[in-house]
Amino acid sequence: MKQLSVVVDRLSRQGKNNLAVTLVPVDQQQLPTWKAGDHIDVFLPNQLVRQYSLTGRPNEQNEYLICVKKEQQSRGGSRYVHEQLRIGQTLNISLPRNAFPLVTAQRYILLAAGIGITPLLAFAEQLETQQTPFDLFYYVKDLEDVAFKKRWQKGFQHGRCHLLLSNHGQSVRHGLPEICHQANPLTQLYLCGPEAFMQHCQLQAMQLGWSADQIQLEAFAPSQNKSSETHATSAEFKVILRSTGQSFDVPENKTIAQTLMEQNIAVPVSCEMGMCGACLTRVYQGEIDHQDTVQTESEKNAAEQYIALCCSRAKSAILEIAL
Repeated sequence: MKQLSVVVDRLSRQGKNNLAVTLVPVDQQQLPTWKAGDHIDVFLPNQLVRQYSLTGRPNEQNEYLICVKKEQQSRGGSRYVHEQLRIGQTLNISLPRNAFPLVTAQRYILLAAGIGITPLLAFAEQLETQQTPFDLFYYVKDLEDVAFKKRWQKGFQHGRCHLLLSNHGQSVRHGLPEICHQANPLTQLYLCGPEAFMQHCQLQAMQLGWSADQIQLEAFAPSQNKSSETHATSAEFKVILRSTGQSFDVPENKTIAQTLMEQNIAVPVSCEMGMCGACLTRVYQGEIDHQDTVQTESEKNAAEQYIALCCSRAKSAILEIAL
């Protein structure tokens, strides 16, 4: 995976628990263009790789902007960003990639909860540039939780922003916004935030007549409703590194990534849930038990096979991988 070197240019508090991080290129060259819905992997100095949505104005090449919420149950990523990241620090990042595309429509309704505002702000900026009408509904607990407050105060010419405070009774639990009550086939509905928020909004929208292909969402965690046809094999197997010939036994209770990292072998993990693709690795020998959600069924059945080291396992006794 190609990586870019960037410098932390600015850090700014965005609401009570959010930190915006502005990244600029090390060599003063322009960064690759990006579009709304893109995200990057950030390779942190504590050996963790974390995935963050790009936000702000798409196609910006002078800098990238991400916003990180400090999670109470942080696995080390958000804690590092909030407590140790400093201006002037150099980081490596991946090229932008997109798993949340903007589907062509005449109008858009954007529903964001908490840190889910980051990709939806980018959508709002892109729609503003395209002069496409939209309504953005931003749900937070209280005013002190609002990120990018100056941007909302500035407003948009082609879109309307609505701030809703759940501590003041303005929660989706009391129903979707009125504009959602009339399903329009020419409108796309975008959701981003915690899984429970998106599931609730999706269910309500479909009950109001919205079709599944009109509802787009981006999750920060894998869905809990996995297909009943998917059953991960838990038997121990052996993984062989093609570059060195080293082999390691992967026990029933550990992933390939965990097993290799315990042997001080670098593995480019990010989400650790099989949904981002950062750890996809070529497999040269063996049969894979795919458990990721980032690859399509055709990719999982292609002649050239890749495995998500953070979650997938082997159906065969041996897997030889490109590490």
